[in-house]
Amino acid sequence: QVQLVESGGGLVQPGESLRLSCAASAITFSSYRTGWFRQSPGKQRELFAQLTRDGATNYADSVQGRFTISRDNDKNTMYLQMNSLKPEDTAVYYCNAYSSSWSWVYDYWGQGTQVTVAS
Repeated sequence: QVQLVESGGGLVQPGESLRLSCAASAITFSSYRTGWFRQSPGKQRELFAQLTRDGATNYADSVQGRFTISRDNDKNTMYLQMNSLKPEDTAVYYCNAYSSSWSWVYDYWGQGTQVTVAS
C-alpha cells in the first residue's frame, strides 16, 4: 500500500525556518513528479513547489527564494526547506506524487502537516 508520511510541521515565529519531510513507501519518488501543496482556511489547495523526475524545480512567486524542494533518492524522501517564514505561510502542507499516461493516473497524497507562523 502506498503511503506518503509527512513530518516536521509546527509553530514558529516570523523569520524562522522549518524543514518538512515526506517519506514514501511502496513507490519510488524519483519515478514521479512530486510537489508540495498547501491549504489555508477558506482557500483552495495550491501547488507552490514542484520537483520533476529529472530534477527540475518550479516555485510559486510567493515562496521563490525562501523555500527549497529537494529529494533524497536513497532515502526515498522529499524535503521542503522553508526559510524566512511569514504569517501568510500558515497552512496545512501536503506532499504529492503524481504520474500519468493516456490510460492511468497515479496521484498520491500525504496526510498533511500544520505549519503555523505567528509571533
